[in-house]
Amino acid sequence: MTYATDRIQEEIAYIAYHFHWTLDDILDLEHGDRRAYARRIAELVTRAGAEG
Repeated sequence: MTYATDRIQEEIAYIAYHFHWTLDDILDLEHGDRRAYARRIAELVTRAGAEG
């Protein structure tokens, strides 16, 4: 199975925007780890919006 390039780019942009990590740091992550970070960021953003 392949992972869509647009989805990878979306995850990279999302993580880079919120964590300010470099492209190389993000690309060094395993696929599952990168997805987990993106999910966790989404949870934090959602929670912050609900509390704000």
